[in-house]
Amino acid sequence: MSPSEKITLVTVLVSFYMFSCVSSTELEVGGEDGWVVPNSNKSHGDMFNQWASHNRFKVGDTIRFKYKKDSVLVVSEDEYKQCKATKPQLYSNNQDTVFKLDRPGLFYFISGVSGHCEKGQKMIIKVMETESSPDSPPPSSPSSLPGSTHKKSSALKTAVKFTSSCFVVLIVSVLVWH
Repeated sequence: MSPSEKITLVTVLVSFYMFSCVSSTELEVGGEDGWVVPNSNKSHGDMFNQWASHNRFKVGDTIRFKYKKDSVLVVSEDEYKQCKATKPQLYSNNQDTVFKLDRPGLFYFISGVSGHCEKGQKMIIKVMETESSPDSPPPSSPSSLPGSTHKKSSALKTAVKFTSSCFVVLIVSVLVWH
């Protein structure tokens, strides 16, 4: 293989590698406070929806619920409005629940502890499509927004997940140069 063919091949492989990686974000629900019953000093009843509105969620992102002596349920819109779940899509009470946002649209969350949802421990998350149009604003860091309920240190974690094709491209690139 000639040097120019190698350069062309490596350029194509590196380009493929770069575009086949997917970026996703993990956010801690409620920031530093976590998944707790809102107290009267905060905007009672809307604390988590305010937190969610300060973040941009896309397909593939994950949200982490940290809590003690509580639970989190993924429910329907009606169950959310009634603060009562008869058939939750997810029930977790392990104190550290990670939920993957696997589709665009709305997700409804409530506490499974009696009385907590009525006190405001509930949230709606709107997940955007993964493709963004050229005129859409870039995602902003939730810690830089006014009214944010969390700090930079633990609220936002960006992870790059590599597809299997990334690994293959890396191996082929190494072999071409040897």
